[in-house]
Amino acid sequence: MSASLKQLKRQFLEYIEIEKGRSLHTVSNYDHYLQKFLDFTKLDNPAQITDISVREFRLWLNRQPTNNIRPSETLSKRTQNYYLIALRAFLKYLARQEIKTLPAERIELAKVSEHSLDLITTAELTRLLKSPDGSDIKSLRDKAILELLFSTGLRVSELCSLNRDINLQSDELSIRGKGGKIRVVFISEEARDAVKTYLSKRKDMAEALFVRIRLESNGKGKNKAKKEAKAIKIEEKGLDRHSIEMIVRQYAIKSGISKKVTPHTLRHVFATDLLSNGADLRSVQALLGHANIGTTQIYTHVTDKHLKDIHKKFHNKS
Repeated sequence: MSASLKQLKRQFLEYIEIEKGRSLHTVSNYDHYLQKFLDFTKLDNPAQITDISVREFRLWLNRQPTNNIRPSETLSKRTQNYYLIALRAFLKYLARQEIKTLPAERIELAKVSEHSLDLITTAELTRLLKSPDGSDIKSLRDKAILELLFSTGLRVSELCSLNRDINLQSDELSIRGKGGKIRVVFISEEARDAVKTYLSKRKDMAEALFVRIRLESNGKGKNKAKKEAKAIKIEEKGLDRHSIEMIVRQYAIKSGISKKVTPHTLRHVFATDLLSNGADLRSVQALLGHANIGTTQIYTHVTDKHLKDIHKKFHNKS
């Protein structure tokens, strides 16, 4: 008896987690995208997946509202492509298992507009990095997070995976990135000093480099001022991606930056800073851990000082 699509989907998700080394976050996303396809088509046999069933699913996706407040706004082409990418990966897996189904190459991705980058100015970056200005352990932790993100260009998931046994005697660090691939990143003197200062305040035994820190009222004292004194509690559990995102967002607001700032914004700034100062695209690709140089090329249109200089030198000089 042949396996159902539901069973094959489970096998595929186990495959990308174990064999391909994808993160649990990625596996969860693929599960979501594929389940939407199965729920819509109500197919049970991989041989039943056809051009027609995929086209009907794409039409349905294209008409899905992003929210109930503005039903006229539908899913972006970029979001729709996430579903198609997951489906193509699933079909390729089925083909490798010699299971008859629709060839993955039959599915073309929707054309999308050029990806815009979330960037901040040099002045905004400086204010952001200086915003954790306290000497308490929480401020020192947050400063180390910001400095390390900008110094290394790490993905937020990579930052969360770091342990406190990090070698601060060296200016380089081995990171296990997407798909379990190892790459080397480099730590600036400012980032290294920030991490050292933060770790010198740590008295706990937690393994994670960046841990949760809670400030609790100690409940002691007769007057209000003493009751409001805070006791620091460090939890064994390390920070997750959402906690890091919240920390970055809070300091962006404190710095007076009106635009949306995320950990990925600092990764963007890291890349554009390198390219603006003359780094070649292949080197930046390696530092970011991009599998495809096309992903790195999104930064080039905002960093080409040569074209800007030519425009200023030769345009409208008559």
